[in-house]
Amino acid sequence: MNPYIVFLVYLLAILGFVSITLAMNSIFGPKPVASATKMEPFECGATPISTLNVKAVPIKYYAVAIIFILFDLETVFLFIWALAAQPLTNFMLLTFFLFVFLLVLILLYVYKARLIEAVTE
Repeated sequence: MNPYIVFLVYLLAILGFVSITLAMNSIFGPKPVASATKMEPFECGATPISTLNVKAVPIKYYAVAIIFILFDLETVFLFIWALAAQPLTNFMLLTFFLFVFLLVLILLYVYKARLIEAVTE
């Protein structure tokens, strides 16, 4: 059997299941009624002190989050490279060293820019 047909049947089965589930939920599911209590913000059962009691996260933490995601994704790519590099050729080694070189450059930039130290202060 053609793999494209199998994929199409699988895709149609998924879409059919999702649409039937959503249709059954809209027909048989609960229909909440909006009330003043229902629209009030939930704060662990306590009455709200003020409407503006949520502090914004300082912008310096976003840099740390982006750096973490960057290095996390690069380690995933290294695992994928290790699985794909079954016949280890010179080209594969060149790509590995280029990737690691770029990784070290990014790490040096993070160190020189003192992005991690800004959070610990």
